[in-house]
Amino acid sequence: MANSEKVFLSGRERTFGEDEIIVSKTDMKGRITYANPVFINLAGFPETDLINAPHSLVRHPDMPRCVFKLLWDTLLAGREIFAYVVNRSMNGDHYWVFAHVTPSRDPSGNIVGFHSNRRVPNRRVLDGVISPLYAQLLTEENRHANAKEGMNAAFDMMVGLLKSKGVGYDEFIFSL
Repeated sequence: MANSEKVFLSGRERTFGEDEIIVSKTDMKGRITYANPVFINLAGFPETDLINAPHSLVRHPDMPRCVFKLLWDTLLAGREIFAYVVNRSMNGDHYWVFAHVTPSRDPSGNIVGFHSNRRVPNRRVLDGVISPLYAQLLTEENRHANAKEGMNAAFDMMVGLLKSKGVGYDEFIFSL
């Protein structure tokens, strides 16, 4: 979703249970091939509107694009990734998740899609670290007239933060 594209935001947060897991699967282009009932309920879209739609359908405009760059770079390199993500429901509500995304492989080991399990995020980490960090990254992204330049500048900012702490991304996430 382009930064200039206007979407309705209600300001209301949806939540789900600690015992619930959001599950979705996508093809190589990020089109949804499976959505479990928890995902369908939180996203608020009929299942028929989700299947074959780009997963970006639930992208919240407050989610920094550079985090998705990191996610895609990691997945396409054949590695799993954990990330905090804010999504937007069809009615403009939002919901936070702690996502674990992995490549799905065929019998020959080729990546054929992606599988994501999302759990309730740690609220202390979300409020104390992730939300402020994402706000800084988004500010950097929006500071640039060119969206790609903004995303790359914010990505560099994130990499610089990790270097200053002497950790990789996964180490950083699990140290919170």
